[in-house]
Amino acid sequence: MSTLRTDLQIIADLIQPNTQVLDVGCGDGQLLSWLAAHKNVHARGLEAELKLVRKCVETGVAVVQGDAEVDLEYYPKKSYDYVVLSRTLQTMLDPQMILNQIVDIGKQAIVSIPNFAYWKNRLYLGFKGRMPVTSTLTYEWYNTPNIHFCTLKDFVVLCQQNGIQIHQQLFVTSKGVRIRQDTGLSLANLTAEQGIFVISR
Repeated sequence: MSTLRTDLQIIADLIQPNTQVLDVGCGDGQLLSWLAAHKNVHARGLEAELKLVRKCVETGVAVVQGDAEVDLEYYPKKSYDYVVLSRTLQTMLDPQMILNQIVDIGKQAIVSIPNFAYWKNRLYLGFKGRMPVTSTLTYEWYNTPNIHFCTLKDFVVLCQQNGIQIHQQLFVTSKGVRIRQDTGLSLANLTAEQGIFVISR
């Protein structure tokens, strides 16, 4: 059994078998390949980078090359059971638009985001005076695809402002340990390196 990245494994666990999934910014298709093999999911990806599209095709993942910020508007409403956006929202020029589109396309959407308010990021910035480079935020400031850094609280507020319901919120430490769900958002915003949210309109 192939090993998935921590947030992808949590997302995979949240998805029910025999459903239809669209993975926006699917990368090399690892999540979709796992879902098809282990949960009989009808999986399709949307990916902008050609070399990653080729990797998907090589492994048998159904993928369309395209720009989510242009192409998502052509997907019918509620045409998928789940739309997945894993560590992708912060790379978009217009995250608010993308968030609204994915909750229209999917009956539910699952979004994972790196948490810029994680305590190690705060210390890194505070003591080194430089943008953090971590296992989740792996790029330097000048070559990062992450153009809209946000925190767990920022994401929750964005959902509230757009009438989007959060059904589940899961928080993960840098070692992949899940933080208890009854932990308050303020504490999770400090101690979690990333968050995974199940949302819908």
